Amino acid sequence: MADVLPNAILEICVVVGASDEKLKEICQVVQKDDAQSHICLIPEVRSAHVPPFVTRDISHSSHIAQSFTKTSRHRSFRKKKDFKHSTSALSNTNANHKEPQTEEISIPNNIDLQGLPQLCFPGELQIETEPKEDHYHFLVFTDVFGARTYGVVVQFYRPIQEEKSFQDGQAHWDAAVQKPRMSLYAPFSICVISKFPYFTAFKDSLSCLTMQVKSCHQVDFDHKVHQFAAKLALVPSPPPGTLHLILTCFLIEQRIVFLSTDWALLTLIAECFILYLHPLQWQHTYVPILSKGMMDFLMAPTAFLMGCHVDYFNKVNSEIEGLILVNIDEGTIKSSDLSHIKLDIPEIPLEAAECFTQRIESLQLYYDLELSHLGSSTDISDLRMRRREWQQNLNVQIQQISLELMVNIFREVSDYLNYEYRVFNSEEFLKNRTISDQPFYKKVLETYIFHSFLKARLSGKMDAFSYMELSSCSENDRVKMLDSPRRPTMEEMAMKRERNSDFLMIKRLAASMPNLPVDTLYDFSVVHLSLGKNKHENALKRSMKSVRRFKLPEFSSPVMYSNVIDWYIDFANLLSRAINSTGTENSSLLARYYYLRGLAYLMQEKFQEALSDFQSLYKTDRDIFPKELVKKVIGAMPPDQCKHASRKPELKRLISIMLEKEGDATTSDEHVKTFQLPKTHMHQEDFMKRIQESGIVKDVDTILRLFDALTIVSSEKNSFNYRDMTSGPWPTPKAVSRSVFYLSAETGHLKQIDPETFKDFYNFWKESETEAQEVNLPLEVIEHLDKNESVYKLSSSVKTNYGVGKIALTQKRLFLLSEGRPGYVEIAKFREILELENISVMFFPLRIPALKIKTTRKEPFIGNLKNERDLWQLIVKEMWAGKKMADKHKDPQYIQQALTNVLLMDAVVGCMQSPRAIYAASKLAYFDQMKNMVLPKTTSETLKHKINPSAGQTSPQAVNALLYTPGHRTHLEEDENANPILWCALSEGKVVLFNATTWSIQQHSIQVGSLKLNCMLAVEFSQVWVGSQDSSIYIINTHSMSCNKQLTEHFSDVTDMVLEDKGSKFSQKQVYSCSLDGRIIGWDVHTLEIKTNFQLSNCHKLTAIKLHNSMLWCCIGDALLEVKKNGQLLRRVTLLENPKGRHVQFSSFLAFPEENQLVTACADKGEVCIWDMKNLSKPMQKIQLQACKSINCMIRVKNQLWIGGKGSDKVRGKIYVVDTITCNVEKELVAHVDMVRALCSIEDRYVISSAGKEDGKVAIWNVG
Repeated sequence: MADVLPNAILEICVVVGASDEKLKEICQVVQKDDAQSHICLIPEVRSAHVPPFVTRDISHSSHIAQSFTKTSRHRSFRKKKDFKHSTSALSNTNANHKEPQTEEISIPNNIDLQGLPQLCFPGELQIETEPKEDHYHFLVFTDVFGARTYGVVVQFYRPIQEEKSFQDGQAHWDAAVQKPRMSLYAPFSICVISKFPYFTAFKDSLSCLTMQVKSCHQVDFDHKVHQFAAKLALVPSPPPGTLHLILTCFLIEQRIVFLSTDWALLTLIAECFILYLHPLQWQHTYVPILSKGMMDFLMAPTAFLMGCHVDYFNKVNSEIEGLILVNIDEGTIKSSDLSHIKLDIPEIPLEAAECFTQRIESLQLYYDLELSHLGSSTDISDLRMRRREWQQNLNVQIQQISLELMVNIFREVSDYLNYEYRVFNSEEFLKNRTISDQPFYKKVLETYIFHSFLKARLSGKMDAFSYMELSSCSENDRVKMLDSPRRPTMEEMAMKRERNSDFLMIKRLAASMPNLPVDTLYDFSVVHLSLGKNKHENALKRSMKSVRRFKLPEFSSPVMYSNVIDWYIDFANLLSRAINSTGTENSSLLARYYYLRGLAYLMQEKFQEALSDFQSLYKTDRDIFPKELVKKVIGAMPPDQCKHASRKPELKRLISIMLEKEGDATTSDEHVKTFQLPKTHMHQEDFMKRIQESGIVKDVDTILRLFDALTIVSSEKNSFNYRDMTSGPWPTPKAVSRSVFYLSAETGHLKQIDPETFKDFYNFWKESETEAQEVNLPLEVIEHLDKNESVYKLSSSVKTNYGVGKIALTQKRLFLLSEGRPGYVEIAKFREILELENISVMFFPLRIPALKIKTTRKEPFIGNLKNERDLWQLIVKEMWAGKKMADKHKDPQYIQQALTNVLLMDAVVGCMQSPRAIYAASKLAYFDQMKNMVLPKTTSETLKHKINPSAGQTSPQAVNALLYTPGHRTHLEEDENANPILWCALSEGKVVLFNATTWSIQQHSIQVGSLKLNCMLAVEFSQVWVGSQDSSIYIINTHSMSCNKQLTEHFSDVTDMVLEDKGSKFSQKQVYSCSLDGRIIGWDVHTLEIKTNFQLSNCHKLTAIKLHNSMLWCCIGDALLEVKKNGQLLRRVTLLENPKGRHVQFSSFLAFPEENQLVTACADKGEVCIWDMKNLSKPMQKIQLQACKSINCMIRVKNQLWIGGKGSDKVRGKIYVVDTITCNVEKELVAHVDMVRALCSIEDRYVISSAGKEDGKVAIWNVG
């Protein structure tokens, strides 16, 4: 299976040393001349061992003939010139004489055996008069595609002995028993090369080997190395897992050289720093060990990471410019010593650096101190286990802290990404960094390593960085991520002032000290309050992953095909025992057992068993599912075996998924674009794209209003007619995409915006953002405002009846920032405003335009705003109307929308500067026009709150399913996942989570597939199952908030799921799922095995299932079916519209066990029927819902029946509340502008409703 299986753990095992001829010559010279000096030789490859090492008869299995070789291969080379890819070499030995013979083999393409000897002996190969201690070092090879191969090298000494014997009539020199007059020892090296960086494991294995080969004869030496390599090759590859100055040099892609006296440290230290960069990846030249003859590599002009012996420091330091030299032994960092070259290495952002330093300093790095509270152990195994566990925990902590550093450095990058158009607004990102941090970010943003990071973020990659970013983000920060535009809050402003005061204090302190320059102030520790973004304790309070050790079976020599197969059989049996003894709660460990057993079955050519294990793996952990491997296995299977496997439903589904054609869809564009201002005129669609790319606003409706406003600006500037448009540089109408024309109602001309107008508008918007960031209110003012309030606009200094100062606008109020000694004078909260009036104030001989604001207070506010009056009137009216709408509709997002509108108004007026500017800005006054929209009294009294799962997206999305999961506190009381959560399933495979206590967003989205999500089900505390239109069931882990399990046995839309819990802890829980084509599958919750699988006959529209008295009730459109769990039909319920009419279409139903009643809802009219479950011939009562066109969903809450549907008077979502005792409609609620799609209850206190894509919001209702 060489072409099917993934990379083996061993690529090649190579023995390096001096040739036998050279050793014989040296031995003779020394014994003759009594030479005592060290003798240096040139190392060369003595032998190489490449898998596979076993053979079998090709006739037994022709379809995998290429998997095994025809003859046993020793892969032993004796001469340097013999090492060529696919060329001859010395090989196996015979049984009597064990003489080498030539053989054709294929060396892996990425292994350069010509250069390997220098890396195995990066210093020199010297003959010694006494043996030296074994020495290990590590190698990394990088090919032109960036793929890495790793090597572990051991150097050891063997005695040189001489004996003359005659074999085949010729003198032969070899190891002998006769002891020479002088003991000489020659260095040998064994190098194990692998695709996996298992340095410690290979080092341990080589340590065992060297004990056996140091004093054995040469023939035995080759045999033992061959046996070692063969056994190592049997081990299957496991599934994939998941400082300041040095890190800065990595991030800005410098030419870095590590130096040490210990060759082993070079690779280990380099690998550590590469790991610290995660999720950023070093993709430049990487050669952690350079031999003496490779020093010219350091002349490379591009970024690289290399390592060499510290003996070469002076040469490198004085002859090569622009290098960052890191002396590992001394812990020093410097640039190479050329006076005319001065490297500019900026500091890591101060706040992130301080946090990193504090976290590192808190680590316990001394083993004895860490375990000083424990008693001493007399068991050496116990001592080793303790130390290993301590080391593993320490390694995890260091990785988490380094990941935290990357998160703190690049946390705000996502705020400047446009995911739809793959745009990163680097200019605005840089502009909003602190002045001291800008040099660092300027350099980092130009690097390839950062560009690759951006590509991963724009692709929505959920990795360790993403999870830590979410887990360490405060609730306010998550809400603020969705705010557009963003402004600094009062809390952030206060923190900024405190930091600045600390900074100035340190600066004064440094300047006052004798002989201490001010430049050294960064050496002082600056203690400041957290901004709430670095929840270090919360982010690092993750349970350490337990390490399980699995002992491989013993291998019986010799290395023969039959013995290899027996070994894999034993391996699979051990794994089967481990699987049977592992609880289903440990799904991660089970997944790895399935992976390994699947590989063991493949080696035995048990394809069906292997596919069954991979199918179990697919259900258990999709993150490590080897998709490409399974495709190759299916392709390599004989037709009869593939046909037999397809007869099993689970394997048939897996095979069909793996063989699905990619289609004609082109690969997604992974290019990251930088936002650029347009250079040509824009029609409506072009303008919409540009605005969304810029990040100013995403909402389509708002952009259309902005387009109308700016076309007035553009026409004012250009005053062109239609004839001018078709000549010169103007685009002709045929260039409009989709042949849609947008004509001005005033002139009849084609609407478009010129690039100059767009540029003026964009610049004014960004200038306003910058000014808002620079607003620095005194603490006396900040204390009057809420901590999450932000200042969005300041007027010029004006005279008012409250004093002289600047009028400030926040999302909650207007206040006067008085001049002189800055003070706070409140003008009005928006909900307190009663009337706005434009007036003129006499200031002889002039009349000055002023704005009068009447509030609930006695004295109205009058501000002499002069030429700013009309704009401020528009702004205040829009905010006032937005606040009224937000209070009336219980939707706080209206305020954020109103803020966006007023800032767009401000930018339109600012870029126009003409009499028609106010008229153009008025096009954006949305809420002022909607403020009189009436909400029924009953609706207003029952409605508690509204939330928007589509916030931050270009347009609303339908919320097709809702789920509430109650909170469960653990020992980690700060664990946010312990809060009650509202799950919202959207279109395009997104699940958005809200904290059901504060109604704030908890996680923006968990991606499960890409199509519509139809249903959700909570299974215990740890799982949420999601049924999708793509026929899959996705299983979300509620602890990690990630999806890595998937059930794929359905062949159509998964429409509903129900949990059967018999209440006993010994009984098995099952989930029944149904799909649109009429198939019902019963799943074991713990093992995910199929317990029931049947197809309803003559069913083409199965939309819902329920469990009642251990029977399944199924809604199939024109009927309800009661069936047993094996699919046997018991009863069928239908309803005729009239005696000769068609059957009524059912949309949903409920069963009331206590009353023995069945409630059905009609899909095409507003009628609810109540049935007696003992007599289902006809309904015993019908409830007609007024002005209801169709019903979509129902739930029961206490003694109420909540019914969601679509109104017939207007396209509005309606909810009817029916008393289940009197069967009367108690309430008729209207709060959605589209059909109500889903309902769910929260502990009988609230009812949650969601609507279609025209609305896209979720409403929370009080239960009466």
